[in-house]
Amino acid sequence: MPSANGTWKSIGSGWILNIKDSTEYAFYDITSISCIPSRKGNFKEIESSLQIHDDTLSLQKGIISYKFIKHEELPQLCETELTETRKNDPVYNFEVFAETVKEHYAFFDLNQIDWNSLYNTQRAKINVNTSDVELFQLIDHTFEQLNDNHAYLEATDDLYEALDSLQTDLAEDNLVEENTEELPEYGDFTVAEIVAKNHLEEEMTTDSWLMQWGKLNDKIGYVQIKAMWLYADLNIPEDLIQEIGYVDAYVETFHQLYEGEYMHKEVLGVRKTMKKILQDLSNMESIVLDVRFNGGGQDAVSYEILSWFLPRQKLQVATEKLRYGTSYSPTQSIIIEAKDNAFTKNVYVLTSQQSASAAESFAIATMAMSNVKRIGMPTDGAISTALEKKLPNGWAIALSNELFMDNNGKTYENLGVPVDFELGYAEDRQTFFRSVVNDLEADKQTILKAVNAIQ
Repeated sequence: MPSANGTWKSIGSGWILNIKDSTEYAFYDITSISCIPSRKGNFKEIESSLQIHDDTLSLQKGIISYKFIKHEELPQLCETELTETRKNDPVYNFEVFAETVKEHYAFFDLNQIDWNSLYNTQRAKINVNTSDVELFQLIDHTFEQLNDNHAYLEATDDLYEALDSLQTDLAEDNLVEENTEELPEYGDFTVAEIVAKNHLEEEMTTDSWLMQWGKLNDKIGYVQIKAMWLYADLNIPEDLIQEIGYVDAYVETFHQLYEGEYMHKEVLGVRKTMKKILQDLSNMESIVLDVRFNGGGQDAVSYEILSWFLPRQKLQVATEKLRYGTSYSPTQSIIIEAKDNAFTKNVYVLTSQQSASAAESFAIATMAMSNVKRIGMPTDGAISTALEKKLPNGWAIALSNELFMDNNGKTYENLGVPVDFELGYAEDRQTFFRSVVNDLEADKQTILKAVNAIQ
């Protein structure tokens, strides 16, 4: 590979990548008014993810190959270190946030957003004396106005404590006694586990808590897929798990890794589980994949799972492009390569309105697979990959900058991915969960009837 040394500017993501002496790298989040260091490390962390052709560098992260063009030198904004005063200036932080949205948010038209009007309204609410709490609330409210399915804002523990205190005071001021009957509340993982335990006529699950599998009956296999992440072997310190819980400890640990390395570990983890599942269910006439309670994770995990069911050795299953300025990056094809011993008989994917994010890219990919039918209800409609950025004060934001499309160029953002056979689930999350848990056998029989109806 030609030397990657030098400065590279991304097409569509607002990143600068600087590589020095093939020994170290640094990423920067850049807008027209800012350049914020986001990550640096040893070049070997990213070397295997890079390819260079002519003046274009490709960086593979998960299923997407991000393109960079050679830049003469590091932009002056990146050479200038911000003072502490500048880093914490509320006006500057809001402007960097606003510029990021302006340059990269992909759904102004879809959500009928007049950005100039929204920006002017929000900008008028802020000045140099705005507190961190007020700044956080303003950015958070702006995200709400954008109706961005993948937007988030992360600040410091101190900021969250201040917000909690404020919300507690407001709650006490508005305390009203209610005599309403409390209904049971269920989480995704809880419902998924309850369903799997009931529906499996023969349980075959071993060494896995994220997937459960076995037989619905003598002919039909069943795989409950709870999430599209948490599969990586990260060697999380036990004391950290005890202190903050497994999921938070998992997140804290993977954030210490380069993102591409972390995604690769996710794929390796789910691949190990899928190999065991296909060994156990290879003799079934068909298999049901249940992602009704799956809130997403990594697209790379979704496509690793599907690679075990691909009807052809290689298949284009989707396309995507990234918004930047008034343009989009070139459309990129998403291609999956099948495993040698892939299950190519009939597969039925169960979805609901609670199937989101990577569970939806999973559903879109099945539209290109001749051996797959979707049963249930259209998915949530939160499909775009989240573009993560840092603000000058260290807070993290993310927004949707991707158009993720089927092979015909159709997007399903806000709409959800359609099914071949609808089952009439309630749209409200807890109403749907309770309807399933309250009559598990009816849920199982409905699935079996749907499978028989569309064979």
